[in-house]
Amino acid sequence: MKRRQILSSLGAAITAVPAAKLLANEMEGFPHDMALDQAFVPTPAKVGAPQVLTREIDRRTVSAAFDRLIPADEHGPSATQAGCVDFLDAQLAGTFGQGASLYRSGPKAPGEDALMQKPQFIATPRERYETGLRALEAYAQRTHKASFADLEPEAQDAILAGMDDGSVELAPEVNTRAFFELMLANVREGYFADPMYGGNKDMAGWKMIGFPGARYDYRLYADRTGEDLGLEPVSLIPKD
Repeated sequence: MKRRQILSSLGAAITAVPAAKLLANEMEGFPHDMALDQAFVPTPAKVGAPQVLTREIDRRTVSAAFDRLIPADEHGPSATQAGCVDFLDAQLAGTFGQGASLYRSGPKAPGEDALMQKPQFIATPRERYETGLRALEAYAQRTHKASFADLEPEAQDAILAGMDDGSVELAPEVNTRAFFELMLANVREGYFADPMYGGNKDMAGWKMIGFPGARYDYRLYADRTGEDLGLEPVSLIPKD
């Protein structure tokens, strides 16, 4: 698995612009009389004590996997350094982890996955991580006599690559390939989401690809495709 290969498709889709100071006139010309409904104000993720990934072995396992998917290099920090595990824990503790947006009523018909062309899950993302991380650790213990987090990077990469291509089956009760895809999607989200949600610490992901962040208005720059705009990334996190 090539380093940062997973970032190429996403990074290519976002216009790269280096960081600099915010232009003062960008803050003019917006309506001042709009009432702000507090129900729609984003709430910063709780970072610190784990809410879902409370078992040390689970946190070590997902940290090791995330850091192989997005390792540290000359372009930026690793997934864990950028807060992706904190992002995941916060998401699993909320509506995403509860599967609030998913239709989960059974029964699940035989062959339904093939019919729908992708796995259909009754289990919530939180439940899938609970079973998946335990199965990944058990597989490492069974095949390498060591915890996944303690394996050499090459061995970790081999397991993850096998999960990706279907040559590794963690356990009968786990859809291994779908679990890999879930981890891959979540580590990407954590690396590039607004820091409001616990990941992308210090906006490292945005700075790496030159994304200027959650600005109110881009009208000043709409016709300047491909230019060095010199914009400092801006987060949704309220400033005092």
